[in-house]
Amino acid sequence: MARRRYPKKRKLPEEAVRVTIESLAHDGRGVTHVDGKAVFIDEALPGEQLEFIYTDMRKDFAEGKVETLLTRAPERTEAECPHYGRCGGCSFQHVMNAEQIKMKQGLLVEQFQRIGKVSINEFWEPLTGPYWGYRRKARMGVKYVAKKGRVLVGFRERRNPFLAEIESCKVMHPIVGEKLMDLSAMIGQLSIKDKIPQIEVAIGDTDCVLAFRVLEPATDADKEIMREFGHQHNISMCLQSKGPDTIKPLEGEPEIMPEYALPEQGIHFRFKPAMFTQVNYEINRKMVTRVMQEMDFNAQDSVLDLFCGLGNFTLPIATKAGRVVGIEGDLPLVNHAKENARLNNLSNVEFYVADLSKDVSGQAWARQKYNKVMLDPSRAGAADVLANLKKWEAEWVMYVSCNPSTLARDAGILVNELGYTLVKAGVMDMFPQTGHVESIALFKK
Repeated sequence: MARRRYPKKRKLPEEAVRVTIESLAHDGRGVTHVDGKAVFIDEALPGEQLEFIYTDMRKDFAEGKVETLLTRAPERTEAECPHYGRCGGCSFQHVMNAEQIKMKQGLLVEQFQRIGKVSINEFWEPLTGPYWGYRRKARMGVKYVAKKGRVLVGFRERRNPFLAEIESCKVMHPIVGEKLMDLSAMIGQLSIKDKIPQIEVAIGDTDCVLAFRVLEPATDADKEIMREFGHQHNISMCLQSKGPDTIKPLEGEPEIMPEYALPEQGIHFRFKPAMFTQVNYEINRKMVTRVMQEMDFNAQDSVLDLFCGLGNFTLPIATKAGRVVGIEGDLPLVNHAKENARLNNLSNVEFYVADLSKDVSGQAWARQKYNKVMLDPSRAGAADVLANLKKWEAEWVMYVSCNPSTLARDAGILVNELGYTLVKAGVMDMFPQTGHVESIALFKK
């Protein structure tokens, strides 16, 4: 077998370089150019003069970090978390809370113009909510470090594969974010403390479930330690031996199914710990309400909800529309969406499994007509399925996105190739303190 060759790491310049930051990248890093090469700098803001040092050098771009800040942008503030800069979970804490979403709207505008060749002429007011303690879903890393004599629980270091040594997390819901040291101490008592690589966190409106991925079976003594911790902190403790379908509560403990509600639509959902749900419930509720108001669903509507997941949009739409069809690529999610439809007594909704990155034109649901289409894809976007809009004859398309770059690309397809008009667009503060941009756009034929 031939030995794998790794590229030699480029020797980095050691001297600090003075620059002015020109703009923001889509991930929130400052952008400048040195000798014609783009350099992406953590925690740097447009207009600031600073000195940076290189942290990586590639053929087409480079990366760096601030060494000395010479001028401060008016939006800059001091980070509230003592672990900021070391922990990779956040990247925007150096920006004032209220200014973060304004910068993200600017990023959305830039991406639409540059990538999609589409101008946003009318904006929705940004959807905002809590700046801290909002995160209810996460996958936290776990690592026993013998030299430190402790277990690390949390997120990876910024641009580094190692777990950050943190004591708390301000963006996580407090039931978990303020208990990282308690979790660390509890895991440190287990015989399998070095056989737990991660914890799946799922927090509903009232319940919290932690699923511990275990590479070796827990002993009875381990389970008792975990059980006592769960009872003390009102947390359902589960073990996961392999894939997500192996997540089980400790023997003798009830299986807790977290729930979240959409009060304005009278809908509630149950979900399993590893299933996808939006991390920020307050923004999710506002987002669903905006979709319902702007799309003005009625009994004559036939609606197609693509990338529907658990039915986060499908079920509330079904309370107003005549017929709704939800499509999702993950079979367990589809089965759970059907169960949630039954739970909410909705009989005018259908769910089907389909890989929307492939040709779906031959499937029965895809040969029907829909006057309104809902899209909520992953970061990869929805380019592969957009060509079907012609035969669906959709008059309205609402697109929710977690990646402004692919939304901009797909907006270009909708407007410049398929003849839709961009009616309105906006941003939503789903992930405060991070560079993630959640956005929404409405198109009309």
